[in-house]
Amino acid sequence: MQAPFQVQFIGATGTVTGSKYLVKYDRYKLLIDCGLFQGIKNVRRRNWTELPFHADNVDAVLLTHAHIDHSGFLPALMKRGFHGPIYCSEGTHALCKVLLPDAGYLQEEDAKYANKKRFSKHEPAEALYTEDDARKVLKQFRHIATSDTLELPGGMTATFTPTGHILGACAIRLEYQGKSITFTGDVGRSNDMIMYPPKPLAATDYLVVESTYGNRLHEEIDAEQAIADVVNRTAARGGIVLMPAFAVGRAQLVIHILQKLLEQNRIPTMPVYLNSPMAIRATEIFFSLHDEHKLSKEDCEKMDHITHYVKTVEESIELNNRKYPGIIISASGMASGGRVLHHLKTLVGDARNSVLFLGYQAAGTRGDSLTNGADHIKIHGQYFPVKAEVANLQALSSHGDYREISDWLKKMPGKPTKVFITHGESCAADCMRLHLQDEFGWNVEVPEYLDIALL
Repeated sequence: MQAPFQVQFIGATGTVTGSKYLVKYDRYKLLIDCGLFQGIKNVRRRNWTELPFHADNVDAVLLTHAHIDHSGFLPALMKRGFHGPIYCSEGTHALCKVLLPDAGYLQEEDAKYANKKRFSKHEPAEALYTEDDARKVLKQFRHIATSDTLELPGGMTATFTPTGHILGACAIRLEYQGKSITFTGDVGRSNDMIMYPPKPLAATDYLVVESTYGNRLHEEIDAEQAIADVVNRTAARGGIVLMPAFAVGRAQLVIHILQKLLEQNRIPTMPVYLNSPMAIRATEIFFSLHDEHKLSKEDCEKMDHITHYVKTVEESIELNNRKYPGIIISASGMASGGRVLHHLKTLVGDARNSVLFLGYQAAGTRGDSLTNGADHIKIHGQYFPVKAEVANLQALSSHGDYREISDWLKKMPGKPTKVFITHGESCAADCMRLHLQDEFGWNVEVPEYLDIALL
């Protein structure tokens, strides 16, 4: 008699955040990804709710990649009793050493600021976990080469296949008693400026695929020219361009583009500031892992040369006193936290300035509100009028759109028994379901929060 094999969808259902998949087989339990919920408040609240499993019963966690919506709950899982191994690629391991402590630090700082200004409804406001918690969970990490097969308890095996997107991003294929399931994680672009395209997947019985852009195609525009246009307009007004950017991937991409534009004299000479401790350290890792991206050592040296790294709080505060043209790149990419909020408070009320977002903005985030025309934005309990030019360059997204993902899946041999669509807003996920159903004739389903599928 075959032992039970099932997956429960604990995150990334009806939303693009909180990725968690609990895989049960025989008496063992694995967690594929362990991300934070972000965006709308009732979604974020899930970070604080009781888990539908006992953390101390999980045998191992496997990560597709390092972004916080896929890895950021790990310190909280440890606090709830998980002490097993965490398996991932080398690039993911390197980035998590930066992202997780930074996430803990930011939560501590946000809680302190909320208590100081008394704008939290909780008394006192608390961090979900601390920087120290994050450093402790890093001791549980083990990195796996993409050429290796990982042997897990009870006869389960796992293999990792690079998917572009960011450094270290991989799809994870599990096999148990002749049945297989593949989790794509986030899938990169076929023609990304700095990352290699996703590698084809091996045949699989079941497939869990993301749908961030399941209902949209990326604009066919010249991203370099679009950035040059915003910078030139802003400079002509004597203003500052603020670019909220994801610390991993997007920050490095936009620095590369700005370096090219400056070298070609397509924008005026002006300082470029990277103001995010996490993005600075992620950039250092990017510069050191040349095999994982398209840029040469010379390209990276040029990027380094044009960038002013803002490392201290004092330097960050001083940057807010700037009154002449410049470019500030700061995290987070959806303006949901971090130093970018202090720059927004200073810059968003001046019509000379611009705020240029660089990709997908999840529902309920400040980035979503600003790119949809909000005339006031709430930051740290106060409302600020929006007078700056606001734009969003979706073409820089590191997620493949539905056509790119479909073309990628065509390279996978065989036909899955069933496909599950996750990691998308409800409309995007259902549109992705229809695309794959119509194009491939596959059996496709959009699971809901806490749904269980028997494999």
